[in-house]
Amino acid sequence: MTDPAAARTKHTSPGDAPRSGPSRRRATAVSVARTVGTATGLVAAYYLLPLSRPSTMGTSVLLLGGLLAVVLVFGWEAWVVMRSPHPRLRAVEAVAVTVAGYLILFASTYYLMERALPGSFSEPLTRTDALYFTITTFSTVGFGDITARSQPGRIVVMVQMICGLLLVGVAVRVLSAAVRAGLRRQGREPPR
Repeated sequence: MTDPAAARTKHTSPGDAPRSGPSRRRATAVSVARTVGTATGLVAAYYLLPLSRPSTMGTSVLLLGGLLAVVLVFGWEAWVVMRSPHPRLRAVEAVAVTVAGYLILFASTYYLMERALPGSFSEPLTRTDALYFTITTFSTVGFGDITARSQPGRIVVMVQMICGLLLVGVAVRVLSAAVRAGLRRQGREPPR
């Protein structure tokens, strides 16, 4: 027989909180809302910000500064995952936010590059075309309808491809370790 008093006090420590119920559903809803809101905000900023002063130096600075910002945001997100009461949810959120920022960064770079060096791509790029090209390159689908023609354009596309592979590989490894650390901190070891 089990002791009713022991059964009532079984889940009293914060690390042993139940993994389901209203609290978990609320955390999931907040995480989804925060992720959708951030991604929507990034896309809206991409379409609304005045990207009308093209220059090759400005585009290079945007790309390098943006890549540094993506790395810093990802590092901060990994830190947050380790301290979150719901590390798995925060890890999914971290991937979504980091990938959205990464895609918007390269779409902005391609858009500005086409303005600064017309003919860099097989057709003039609108913002939507630049975003489309970025996503097809990132997803490795590469339909071939838009291609980089200039040497600087091809270099930036190669940088995107390499960074995309690193982003996926490193993100999975770092966030998996952060989730394990977060669960360990709560006393909830992940199953092996």
